[in-house]
This record gives sequence, C-alpha cells and structure tokens, in this order.
Amino acid sequence: MIDNHHKNLATFIHLSTFSRFVIPFGNFIGPIVLWAANKNKSEFVDQHGKQAINFQISVLLYAIILGTLSVPLFIFKILSGLDVIDFNGFQNFNINVGEPSALLYVGGGLGVIAIIAFIVELALIVKASLSARDGNDFKYPFTINFLK
Repeated sequence: MIDNHHKNLATFIHLSTFSRFVIPFGNFIGPIVLWAANKNKSEFVDQHGKQAINFQISVLLYAIILGTLSVPLFIFKILSGLDVIDFNGFQNFNINVGEPSALLYVGGGLGVIAIIAFIVELALIVKASLSARDGNDFKYPFTINFLK
C-alpha cells in the first residue's frame, strides 16, 4: 500500500508543472526539484517524477519542432509581399490583402495544432495528478523516455 504522503508528493510533482505560468521554466524546475529531493523515498514517487519530467521534455521537443515548421511559413508569406528595392518611404504605403497562399494555410494549421496540443497537455497533467492522488500509475502518451 502506498502512503498518503507519497501520493501527495507524486501529485505535487505533476501539478508543479503549472508553475511555468509564474516562473520561467517552472515546468522543469518544479518537478526536478521535487523529484530529486524525494526519489529515494518511494518507487511510486520516483516513477511519477520521471514520467512528469519526461513528458515536459517531450512537450518542449515537440513545440520546437512545430515552431520550426510553422514560423518560417508565416515569415515567408509576410516577406513575399515586400519589395525591398522599390522602397519609397511611407508616401505610398498601403496594404494589399490578396488571396491567401498555401503557406498561410499550412502555418495556420500548425498553429491550431499547437493550441490543441497545449490544451491536451493541460488535461493530461490534471489526469496524471488525479491518478497519482488515487495511488495509480500513469504513463503520458507520446512521451520519450529520457529518464528511465
């Protein structure tokens, strides 16, 4: 049987990822500090700590990949309409909204995927913390196991 203290520690490890909304990189700092301080106390706490940290590293990696794909598409679309050689100051400045290109659709689609992934990430963190509170194991989907 798992002690209530260990259940609470595992729960707080998962919930500490929300500290990123207050502290930069809090989603890494909080779980790492709690896990490192308590990993030897219980196998349950150790397992949940590794899961939380692996999930946050995986989410960062996926966000970097999505950003690397989507941001250049928006930049290419914005820069494609600029005529750098024929710049006459701001006398004839106008914005011509024409037909959107495929780059804008692909970049926007990747942005929508990023927003949906963020919402799913928050839901998974809550689900993992509830699972830890109940004394059950939880494995995040699509997680790369950096810590084994």
